[in-house]
Amino acid sequence: MAAVFEQERTAQKIKRLVESAGGRQVLCCATAAEARLLLARQRVAAVVCGYKFPDGTAEELFFDLRDGPGMLLLAPEHLLVLCRDSPGLFKRSTPLRRSDVLDGVGEAVRWGNQLRRPAAEAELIRRAKEWLMERYGMDEETAHRALQKRSMDQGLRLAQTARDLLERAAGIALF
Repeated sequence: MAAVFEQERTAQKIKRLVESAGGRQVLCCATAAEARLLLARQRVAAVVCGYKFPDGTAEELFFDLRDGPGMLLLAPEHLLVLCRDSPGLFKRSTPLRRSDVLDGVGEAVRWGNQLRRPAAEAELIRRAKEWLMERYGMDEETAHRALQKRSMDQGLRLAQTARDLLERAAGIALF
């Protein structure tokens, strides 16, 4: 599980709470980029986070992780209403009780264990980012954001956007 909060103190509180309740090891991150990197390298069933990070919002991170881990978003009510309701996104309004956090973590973990991005989809996304990096001289983060923006603009899943990009680049259909 990952705890992604701008404030290290908050991430550590969530880590202690979940681990003291017998939960899995919690890895802490302070930015969305760190979380993406962590999730690309390790199997994580759930992400617990605040509304914003120095490099984006929870909703942007959630969209990147679609069909991946469940996400528990902890924020004041006026910020929660800004996020679209989506399957796999669980919201809890602050201030929170211990049981609110643990119940939400349980829901997010169950969701994340049910859905995993197939390896083939992850490979498509990786290849599309590499193509963007080579073609346009982007770094990995910029390529990912470009792919993400295109996906959001077209209302498609990230893997489908990656497939479409690679098909157009190659001039052939990928199966």
